[in-house]
Amino acid sequence: MVMKKLVPLRQVILPVMVSALLLILPFQVGASDEPMPSTQPPNGPTKQVAIVIDDFGNNMEGTAEMLSLPIPLTVAVMPFLPSTKQDAQLAHEKGHEVILHLPMEPVRGKKSWLGPGAITTDLSNDEIRKRVLAAIEDVPYAIGINNHMGSKATADERVMKIVVEICKEKGLILLDSKTSSKSLVGKIAGQMGVPYSENQLFFDDLYTYSHISKQMVKFKKLILQKETSIAIGHVGPPGKKTAQVIKEAIPSIQKEATFVSISKTMKTPTVKKDES
Repeated sequence: MVMKKLVPLRQVILPVMVSALLLILPFQVGASDEPMPSTQPPNGPTKQVAIVIDDFGNNMEGTAEMLSLPIPLTVAVMPFLPSTKQDAQLAHEKGHEVILHLPMEPVRGKKSWLGPGAITTDLSNDEIRKRVLAAIEDVPYAIGINNHMGSKATADERVMKIVVEICKEKGLILLDSKTSSKSLVGKIAGQMGVPYSENQLFFDDLYTYSHISKQMVKFKKLILQKETSIAIGHVGPPGKKTAQVIKEAIPSIQKEATFVSISKTMKTPTVKKDES
């Protein structure tokens, strides 16, 4: 009888193990191709920041620098001035919101600072209405109004009721520049159901780079405290400095908040039928 040669055990086990590995391996490789879970939060910052730039309309210094900032701005244009329509058109083309920067009477200051078509407290109701409507018509693409100066006029109930009533008729929003703590803009807009917001800080009430930078520091602190923060800067004497300070602050602000146009910050009051 011929004896068959025995196959060593390891020669039997090794092919079996290799076959098993070949069956498993494709699934292991496929699993490694799946994307890793994102370490980024699902949503960006929820806080909102709106920056409004006043005094466009008179070929002011800093106009080009402001309009070139890589964030949404709200451009407040004064009526009846040499570059009113040009500035409003350019701002619109660059995707910025445009509002009418309505000249209004201050407690102190020269009337000559107000420009043409100013709203003063000595005007009749009809004349105030006529001037406001003409100013709205003169600024293309205006979706709302804020006050230029106006510490006296915004505290006058008769005057502000006319202005707010026109905003309601025209579907316009209101920004109270808050040049006076006695302003009635918010109160009357709330009563009439007109969307409004209120400025919280001026960057450049003094024209030095040092002061504007200090105001930006205050604004950044405000952003940490509030869900919605609003500030006003200007073209004109401080224009280029303010534009530079804003530009330098953009990256750090974007870590905490999203830049928005002023229309995104509106309080929209609801008015009962018997109050409208």
